[in-house]
Amino acid sequence: MQTQINPAPTNSELPYNLAQWKQGYRSQKQEYDYQITEIDGEIPAELTGTLFRNGPGLLDINDISVRHPFDGDGMICQITFHNGKAYFRNRFIQTKAYLAERAANKFLYRGVFGTQKTGGWLSNVLDLNLKNIANTQVIYWGGKLLALWEAAEPYRLDPKTLATLGIEYLNNTLKPGDAFAAHPLIDPIQNRMVNFALKAGKFDRTGLVTTLTIYELDLDGEVVAAHPHTIPGFAFIHDFAITPNYCIFFQNPVGFNLFPFLFGLKGAGECVKFQPEQPTKIVIIPRDPHSGEVVQTLETKSGFVFHHANAFERDGKISIDSICYGSFPEVPPDIDFRDTDFNTLAPGQLWRFELDLKNRRVDSQLIEPRCCEFPTINPANVGQPYRYTYIGAAQTLDGNAPLQSILKLDRDSGTQQLWTAAPQGYVGEPVFVPHPQGTQEDDGWLIVMVYNGVRDRSAVVVLDAADLTKGAIATLHLTHHIPYGLHGSWTDTVFIDDLAHS
Repeated sequence: MQTQINPAPTNSELPYNLAQWKQGYRSQKQEYDYQITEIDGEIPAELTGTLFRNGPGLLDINDISVRHPFDGDGMICQITFHNGKAYFRNRFIQTKAYLAERAANKFLYRGVFGTQKTGGWLSNVLDLNLKNIANTQVIYWGGKLLALWEAAEPYRLDPKTLATLGIEYLNNTLKPGDAFAAHPLIDPIQNRMVNFALKAGKFDRTGLVTTLTIYELDLDGEVVAAHPHTIPGFAFIHDFAITPNYCIFFQNPVGFNLFPFLFGLKGAGECVKFQPEQPTKIVIIPRDPHSGEVVQTLETKSGFVFHHANAFERDGKISIDSICYGSFPEVPPDIDFRDTDFNTLAPGQLWRFELDLKNRRVDSQLIEPRCCEFPTINPANVGQPYRYTYIGAAQTLDGNAPLQSILKLDRDSGTQQLWTAAPQGYVGEPVFVPHPQGTQEDDGWLIVMVYNGVRDRSAVVVLDAADLTKGAIATLHLTHHIPYGLHGSWTDTVFIDDLAHS
């Protein structure tokens, strides 16, 4: 049965306050620049560098809300750590669409997840010009700060000021209209950024096909590999995983009904329908196109995957850990996305899939039944065997709920640690920052953005990745709220020369 988001009942026994949670989905229209001075605890002296975060910052125009938060305009947050001090800055990405809509004070572009242009279906019919919102990830690589959204080109920003510099074509590797996905991975062994792009909608003699292109960039940001592959059918792929030899993609079992989108009745994302009778396909593509290996596609039981924790090769097999849902969630017509009834939604859970390429077999095992999302690991272990997973999690063991905790999973010992911001706190994606003198896999910190529903403000929380039971090492209270974001990344580089001014 299709999973849907329905209005939530009033229930004082919920492990969270729904009204407070909803407050976190308000726009933050102000751009700030200040030293963070309200700090509980102490920032570790060794914590030096910059955390960049991306997410929808503008969720309404002229009091008209976006249909889905994923349609909100991208806003970058920059938190700089240096000499025990911290500095905050946020800026909207000055995309063409953002500037035009701000000037017009109304929606001029269609959003992928259902936000329509002002004027009803007649204003949207046959308009396939989707809005590049650049709102999903931000990464500093090869001397360039890139804001990413999976259906379009990156936007390049100034890492010192966050000023928008324009669309980035990766030295003409990308052409106007090309995509560059929002989940690049850094191979710590080869020192490369690996990413992909999807282009659906073509037909060959077999029917509808999707072109999947893999890109690899060296330390200077130069594209050193780019090879396209054609896979049958429609593909909705948000994330992927890598090993030294492979890129792994989960082709979710969904179909796409083009006609409501063409006729201006629905957004493209609303036309994606889960097909529970179909298997999930796992596409394994060799990273070296000259290796002589062919692309393989294996099948596993039906489900929907947004994010992966990691993958690695061992004993001739590939293991991949992923967040799986029973189906693709959708927002039904006439329902505000803020009115979520979590009790009607199956939770995302962490699963391990073991791929036996020789025997073309997939085995799967539930790792963590608790509702969870946004997995992260020590970046030194990307594509390699690893021990620790960190993940945003619900406070309760059963059912679905907002993410209010950070869970550490130790795959060797089977033990867990939980840090919680409940009952008034709601967490985003944890970002792992390795300790500069670290010797163990969990030597480092987790940095988490937390929205406090009572104070109606956000905070940047620093946790000891080796021991979450210590509680927050430092809580950096912002003077305002930040809407729930999506993804972020860390760089050891400091772009602000002076943190002494306020």
